[in-house]
Order: sequence, then structure tokens, then C-alpha cells
Amino acid sequence: MAKLDTTWKAKVLTLFPDMFPGPLGLSLAGQGLKDGVWDLETVDIRDFARDKHRSVDDAPFGGGPGMVMRPDVVSDALDASKAEEKASGKDFAPIYLTPRGRPLDQARVRELANGPGVMVLCGRFEGLDQRVLDAHALEEVSLGDFVLSGGETAAFALIDACVRLLDGIVGHAESLTEESFEEGLLEYPQYTRPQEWKGRKVPDVLVSGHHEKVRAWRRQQAEAITRERRPDLWARHAADNG
Repeated sequence: MAKLDTTWKAKVLTLFPDMFPGPLGLSLAGQGLKDGVWDLETVDIRDFARDKHRSVDDAPFGGGPGMVMRPDVVSDALDASKAEEKASGKDFAPIYLTPRGRPLDQARVRELANGPGVMVLCGRFEGLDQRVLDAHALEEVSLGDFVLSGGETAAFALIDACVRLLDGIVGHAESLTEESFEEGLLEYPQYTRPQEWKGRKVPDVLVSGHHEKVRAWRRQQAEAITRERRPDLWARHAADNG
């Protein structure tokens, strides 16, 4: 029996496959890609078009501006991609990146990173025919309350967030536990050399050598920053640790 491929994988369905790997080919993610820690594959949605012009969009029913991605073309691309992954021993639900989706958070990123990988569908134009979302039970995910030209830029962010949690990507794994959102708090301020810069000094506690005081100061700073900047996160943190 053939051994199943356990490498974490990102498969991206897009109208612009040449945009990848883009930033994912650089820095930590890029090195991990070269080292085989994770794998990236792009699928050109236009390859599933049904006419000589490789059309993937059409005018919306009911009128209105812009164009909508065709359900038949996108569904065929999804079906083919799902079949390939299932045959290789992987089975993950596809994600559709859209401003109306559920906000992406660190908890969901961690879940995705702990799975076999992600299949990301990048939208364009005015969006995707609702029937595809319903038929394929696509998970709609948003990076925030703003609109991008297409899902590719959002895909970079989602995949990078997952990849950096994989074993072998970040050199000091303990640093991942002290980042923003890992305990429901924003991260504390960071400082490095020089100890004094333009009249501004590093807080004395950070050069005291007293590790317990440093930990207490960082925790206090993280709590204060979260209370001030993200009262929604602070309320959730307080409820979870009440």
C-alpha cells in the first residue's frame, strides 16, 4: 500500500496562478516551501471554462454593476480539486475568501494548521454565484471589514498564518506562545538595542535580569493594551478567565 503524503498542503483555485507563490516564496514560508515542510499548488479556474474565450463570469441576474463568477466553471474546478486531494489521502473543506465571511482568528488558523491543509478559492469580480457556495458548503472567511481586488491577497495572509505554525518553520517555537491572540490578548511591547535611542530608554524592568518581574510586566502590558485597543477581545478574555 502506498504511503499517504502527510505534508501540509495549500491548494489555491485562482484566475491568476502566476501571482503564486509571491510572498509565500520568501522568508520563513519560502524556506519551508523549499525544504518540503509544506506544499503549494495552484489551479487555474479558466482551465475549466466551457468556451473558446475561456469565460469564467457573466452578468448578474436581476441587474446591477459588475460580473459574477459562473457556477458551472467554478464547481468543475472544485470537483476536480477535491477528487485529486481525496485520492492522495487528503480531505479538507474548501474556503472561500469574502468580506461577508466569518472573521479569521488565531483559533481557526490553528485548527487549519493542525489539519492536512487548506483549499482556498479566490473570488474576483462581484463575487461568486451563491449556488456554488451552497452546493459545496464552502466555508466563507473574511480578513476584515474591507474589500480587496480579489481573494489572492487574502489567500497569502491565510496561508502564511497557517504555515508559520507548522513544525520546522519558526526557529524558536516558544515564541509562538507569546504572540498576539495566543492567550486572547494582544502582544506586549518589544525592545532591542540600543538601550537608549533619541532620548527614549528601554523600561528598566527589561534590563533588570529578573525574569519573574519581566513576565509580570509583559502580562500587565498585554492586558492594558488589549483593554484599550480591543475591548471586544478583553471582554472575551475576562469571561474565559473569570
